[in-house]
Amino acid sequence: MPLRLYNTMSAKVEEFRPLQDNEVRMYSCGPTVYDYGHIGNFRTFVAVDILRRFLRQSGYEVRHVENITDVDDKIIRNSAREGVSVKQYTAKYEKAFLEDSATLNIEQPVLVRATDHIQEMANFIAELEKKGFAYRAEDGSYYFRIAKFPAYGKLSKKDFAGMEDGARVDVDEYEKDNARDFALWKAPKPGEASWDSPIGRGRPGWHIECSVMSMLELGESFDLHAGGEDLIFPHHENEIAQSEALTGKPFAHFWFHARFLLVEGEKMSKSAGNFFTIRDLVLKGHKPSSIRLLLASVPYRNQLNFTFDGLKQAASNVDKLRNFQLRLTTSQFSPGSSPEMQQLANESAARMKAALEDDLNTAQAQAAIFEMVRKANVAIDAGQIKHDDARSLLDALEKFDEIFAVLKDDDTLKMQSILQWAKEQGRESDISADLKEIVGAQTISDDEVQKKIGEIEAARAARDFKRSDAIRAELNAAGIMVEITKDGVRWRRK
Repeated sequence: MPLRLYNTMSAKVEEFRPLQDNEVRMYSCGPTVYDYGHIGNFRTFVAVDILRRFLRQSGYEVRHVENITDVDDKIIRNSAREGVSVKQYTAKYEKAFLEDSATLNIEQPVLVRATDHIQEMANFIAELEKKGFAYRAEDGSYYFRIAKFPAYGKLSKKDFAGMEDGARVDVDEYEKDNARDFALWKAPKPGEASWDSPIGRGRPGWHIECSVMSMLELGESFDLHAGGEDLIFPHHENEIAQSEALTGKPFAHFWFHARFLLVEGEKMSKSAGNFFTIRDLVLKGHKPSSIRLLLASVPYRNQLNFTFDGLKQAASNVDKLRNFQLRLTTSQFSPGSSPEMQQLANESAARMKAALEDDLNTAQAQAAIFEMVRKANVAIDAGQIKHDDARSLLDALEKFDEIFAVLKDDDTLKMQSILQWAKEQGRESDISADLKEIVGAQTISDDEVQKKIGEIEAARAARDFKRSDAIRAELNAAGIMVEITKDGVRWRRK
């Protein structure tokens, strides 16, 4: 079955087909680096990562470009308040975003920064002015003339028939029903950062940045544009207007938008005390794999209620997957295969693929793999799995992890960097004992663990169970879980 996605432009689920052969050109709106990214932001980034991974698994060649917005109203205001340059101000937040993305196993797309393309943005605006879609205000700012673009509102499905011709808005974010001529270029104000350009000194408006950078990297018309639902209007609506006004071509053919989330049933906000960054959760001792699995547990178009009980369940589910993988790779199975287990592996992989092809239904994909794990564990206990069955089940599990990326041990080096960051920020009191234990588990190497496992096996062979239990307790204190099974001694990091 071909991949079907909800297209915000058509407001229906459609078959996704790239414009050119097997190549998918996709653009996603990345972070505005004025602060640390919160879990609502990262729900979108994880959804886009899963989409890209599934497109690639489906055989497409994917060119994915994502912007870093390193100049906008908030950045200008905050950098001026702190008395530092825009570049100095944004550098730490961009670094944090990239670290947090890597911590969540989000693959890095081609990154483009707004401040690297300001001259191209000025040239783009000059061309819009020649075509009559842009005009210069008295102060040297440039605005897009919405009345010249009759299709305005086609993405958000808003009716702007009664809008006031010539009314202007110069802030990047404004009321969701406020259709006015929006700023393409902002003349400098005292104390604000600005750049020289062919259309005068100033800085680009937020909306023009994505149009220019996406078209530079992907062409005037590309396959898919992604972002959070909050960007539909005005940001993406304005991107479409200025891009199609210039080229006369459809800007993006598919529009993919992820819903934001609730936290414990409420809208996330700092005032409500339920605002969490990825770093906040890691400091509390929650593993990145648990956070990622929870963020992907509900289909991207459905609202996710992010709860700490849900996070604990996600951690338990990750453990189930890792224990199953460990069991398949370390147990001794008799040669051959069984039709029942081969069918289970094949049908589970097919169910997972079909779920993802159905508008990226991550909930059904997860259900398929956990059902396989449950049935296969029963079969292992009953001695009904053979050597080739284990390989087929592992193949299905690996297909799952190519998309969800939660099987590998959490990268403790990245968590160590967050721990160090917390100390530098004066947040040592926020560092949980759980995080210290997770990080501490890495102080003993795999070779050292294996040596201890050998000692356990020798002690058990000599029936010195007191010695065996003492070594297990020592490893447990270092964050190593040891299991004694009929097939031998197995271990894994907590």
